[in-house]
Amino acid sequence: MRKTASFDVLVIGGGPGGYVAAIRASQLGMRVGLVEREHLGGICLNWGCIPTKALLRAAELRHNLEHLSDFGIEVEGKVSVNLQKVVDRSRKVASRLSGGVAHLLKKNNVNVIEGTAKLAGRNQDIWSVDVGGKAAKTVHAKHVIIATGARARQLPGLETDGTQILSYKEAMVPKSMPKSLIVVGSGAIGVEFASFYRDMGVKVTIIEALDRILNAEDAEISALAHKSFEKRGIAIHTSAQLKAFEKTKNSVMASVMLKGKQEVISAEQVILAVGIVGNSEGLGLEATKVKLDRGHIVTNQVMATDEPGLYAIGDVTGAPWLAHKASHEGILCIEAIAGLKNLHPIKPEAVPGCTYCRPQVASVGLSEAKAKEQGYQIKVGKFPFLGNGKAIALGDDEGLIKTIFDEKTGALLGAHMIGPEVTELIQGYVVAQTLETTETELMQTIFPHPTLSEAMHEAVLNAYGKAIHF
Repeated sequence: MRKTASFDVLVIGGGPGGYVAAIRASQLGMRVGLVEREHLGGICLNWGCIPTKALLRAAELRHNLEHLSDFGIEVEGKVSVNLQKVVDRSRKVASRLSGGVAHLLKKNNVNVIEGTAKLAGRNQDIWSVDVGGKAAKTVHAKHVIIATGARARQLPGLETDGTQILSYKEAMVPKSMPKSLIVVGSGAIGVEFASFYRDMGVKVTIIEALDRILNAEDAEISALAHKSFEKRGIAIHTSAQLKAFEKTKNSVMASVMLKGKQEVISAEQVILAVGIVGNSEGLGLEATKVKLDRGHIVTNQVMATDEPGLYAIGDVTGAPWLAHKASHEGILCIEAIAGLKNLHPIKPEAVPGCTYCRPQVASVGLSEAKAKEQGYQIKVGKFPFLGNGKAIALGDDEGLIKTIFDEKTGALLGAHMIGPEVTELIQGYVVAQTLETTETELMQTIFPHPTLSEAMHEAVLNAYGKAIHF
């Protein structure tokens, strides 16, 4: 006989959207269940955001050690890398944080159920959900939130094999470093892996189908990233159509259309980073009114689907596929379920994006091109880090900060950055947008000296012809 349990809210998926939603529901006095089939913390914490940053930190340190003499520090001997320790540290960081999520859920009285969930129908406003696993059971809940995330997209006929053609999972736990590597795709995932492996001494080639790398970023920032990567020795092919892979014992040969000509690029390994697909299959959605858009669940502004009592948050709902967006959606969804007032639906243009390559890239709001497309009369400000004292002192003065303002209202429409620690700096502009700050208020704000943030101030001043150091 199957066991049963009843909740006010059942969350399917324990990633950064799901576990945050569960905790917020508990805070609001709801009885909460959370079903997770594999790892608490989801892909982000276990195989994405967190462990990749641990790897990138190791690569950054290796790069810095090779340039110690620039700071007058002499170290005898060659810098060596213990790859197993690098990978082990990355996995320990992920494990530590996954354990932290388990602690938080327990602290907030969230009932965690290990298994795979599938909707089994709805009767008198109560959902029945079958949970398969070691302790199979049927769970009942008034509200169900789908937070099942996404997985790496596969290219038909060019699928990963786990040894020579890798997904992000295999790429994060290399047993040895290849001498050469092809990265297919140049979004955030692709360029982060390209950056990591290059700083580890690997010969890296990027193949991108679109006409520029980091296509979601402002074109000027994308161009600067391209130039920086090539300076580091990363070969980049854009507008390149990948046709086929041919594997030999020790290499992979990629057949690629470049400028109308068929060429072959070879490397020991390939990483496929060509986007992700929502995990919407196997949930029993066929028997509901839920709409799908290319595999992603369609929701309204408070994350409700067309099926009463059924919601979806995070990567399974589509782009932008970002952990912080998923967490925010989880809170918004629960507060809507609880009937709280004055909710603030997420504005896609207000979601910051960060890429942790070297140099880092970060942005929020409209690019220059999109602002013009939407009919804005704009003022654009720029400030290079080579004019920032702190960046020069750090020995890391490559990059630029770019701001875009509405000429009529002074509203900050967008901010785009490439350079040192910009993934931390971007939040200043995110807060400014949230508070609907104008250019006048930003110009009147005092920025401490010496800091990298002074470049943010100068980029605002430059938009209005008032920059001091540029």
